[in-house]
Amino acid sequence: MGNWVGNSIRERLQKLPRGQKRLLQVVTDVGLVWCALWMAFVVRLGIEDLVNPLLEHTWLFLCAPVVAIPLFIRFGLYRAVMRYFGNDALIAIIKAVTLSALILGVIIYWVGSHQAVVPRSITFNYWWLSLIMVGGLRLAMRQYFLGDWFTAAVQHVPFASREDGLPKVAVYGAGAAGNQLVAALRMDKAMRPVAFIDDDASITDRVIAGLQVYHPDQLQRLIEVTGAQEILLAIPSATRARRREILTFLEGFPLHVRSVPGFMDLASGKVKVDDIQEVDIADLLGRDAVPAQSDLLERCIVDQVVLVTGAGGSIGSELCRQMIGQLPRTLLLFDHSEFNLYSIFSELDQRIARESLSVSLIPILGSVRNQSQMLDIMKTWRVDTVYHAAAYKHVPMVEHNIAEGLLNNVIGTLHTAQAALQAGVANFVLISTDKAVRPTNVMGSTKRLAEMTLQALSQELAPVLFGDGGNVSQVNKTRFTMVRFGNVLGSSGSVIPLFHKQIKAGGPLTVTHPKITRYFMTIPEAAQLVIQAGSMGKGGDVFVLDMGEPVRIVELAEKMIHLSGFSVRNERNPMGDITIEFTGLRPGEKLYEELLIGDNVLATRHPMIMSANEDYLPWDSLKDALQQLLAAASSDDFVRVRQLLRETVIGYAPEGEIVDWIYQQRRLEP
Repeated sequence: MGNWVGNSIRERLQKLPRGQKRLLQVVTDVGLVWCALWMAFVVRLGIEDLVNPLLEHTWLFLCAPVVAIPLFIRFGLYRAVMRYFGNDALIAIIKAVTLSALILGVIIYWVGSHQAVVPRSITFNYWWLSLIMVGGLRLAMRQYFLGDWFTAAVQHVPFASREDGLPKVAVYGAGAAGNQLVAALRMDKAMRPVAFIDDDASITDRVIAGLQVYHPDQLQRLIEVTGAQEILLAIPSATRARRREILTFLEGFPLHVRSVPGFMDLASGKVKVDDIQEVDIADLLGRDAVPAQSDLLERCIVDQVVLVTGAGGSIGSELCRQMIGQLPRTLLLFDHSEFNLYSIFSELDQRIARESLSVSLIPILGSVRNQSQMLDIMKTWRVDTVYHAAAYKHVPMVEHNIAEGLLNNVIGTLHTAQAALQAGVANFVLISTDKAVRPTNVMGSTKRLAEMTLQALSQELAPVLFGDGGNVSQVNKTRFTMVRFGNVLGSSGSVIPLFHKQIKAGGPLTVTHPKITRYFMTIPEAAQLVIQAGSMGKGGDVFVLDMGEPVRIVELAEKMIHLSGFSVRNERNPMGDITIEFTGLRPGEKLYEELLIGDNVLATRHPMIMSANEDYLPWDSLKDALQQLLAAASSDDFVRVRQLLRETVIGYAPEGEIVDWIYQQRRLEP
């Protein structure tokens, strides 16, 4: 009950209009000045000789606040925000109280007529008592408003007016995170905070932690007055849409912009200098994630045995991170890369120990092309759900290595799916790509063929498996689902880390074409949606994730240059810092990506997940095509591979000649 009352009073005080807050402070300070003067007499004369302020010393008690309050105003005591009261404000109090005590001492000396009644030591007593009362009350109120009576303020010195050669930074966000960041910067002494920027007009021109608060509209004046070179975003609770607005606004200024992560990403409740990082490009491109539907997240994971292929890759590893939180009974990590497998296993193993999670974690090396190994794994652990993320996804790399791309993406998916069918696995989820839609490259066509394989299998109640060599059918108890989406931010081979590296080197930034666009989504959002989509499938479903609007890569490059504090050098700005060079489309690369082959798309219960009805070949026809493709790839007959892909994959329209390394080298031979 006491805590509720205290919180209620605190909230009411914080919601008072600015003018009422200042009036309340002035009235309180008048009372404190009178109390300090009265106590000064008590200390000097004793309680039995207590002076009566309403009789012969009325003039002195009237003079004290008349002298003190204007000085308090002059030194900015009523501009400081109480909950962020710091050493800078304390220094201002010392100056104001000291000067008011000196002036009052002069008045006592020249005006006071009864020196025995108003001894000169009253001035000294009044001085230290005023310091304790005025400063002490503000310190106490700061702790009260912060809801913490025991944590002392981080000690610091007034940096804003010093010239010490440190980089000057302005902190965007004058809230708790911003104040913690300023305190950390002052202790670290690597950068010098010179101002706050905040959207809240009620604190514009106020002083918080010794720094003036500027409204964003005053940013140009802030730069001119303080010489700020960098802006640090300390708005961890802001929505992604709001952060995007702020970053777009800041692009127009010659400032390097960095950020502290969101509250969910911070390792502790306090902001540290080590938390400062480059701006998350997801804030420029992404949207606020739609809250997950817990039943969809849990349906195929909780207390089940889950196998993730390609567990060490960008998507596979994030799937594993999110699954751990849903407490599968056993999580099997499968990957052909020893390093990637070790990395994700170590990370998750430490998390399991740290959070005392009841999850069995098994790392397994192997290849998805090895159907017998996949079958052994699924039978041994009695796998309930497979998330098939293993694939070659780099377009030019697969274009130069056609056979491997085909064998891994198509045959690997086929063998893993058939193993799941033989082992009686309940759910099989394929991670697909927007490049499977009307593909112009081998990678996209192989991913579409992988989709078609699962579509065909899902329609067979008892299919005769590929490569079985006989007519023995296998009862199908597996629900096959495909989830298709575009590029993810920060994945291996992503343009984002490449641009960061090129900016750090001074440029140029390389873009393939001025008009090239791509869809983008954050890896965590994509992984979460994949898990939910996989839970909705009934068999043969092709789900498509809502990727938002496509992004022009050249505009992304420009934004990253601006937010790094540089300007683009081009014909309009020949004196700029960094150029953007266009290198031409790479083999198999498209200007625009699509997510749907046709217009037949249906909504699902999740607003970010759509269901597409797309054509495919019957299983028997597809098996024949797969057999021919496997034979052509095994004999390095790349012309035949291209021809078969054209005939099998609807919409496959390769552009340019075959650029497979083996094919090109053989053409050079006499």
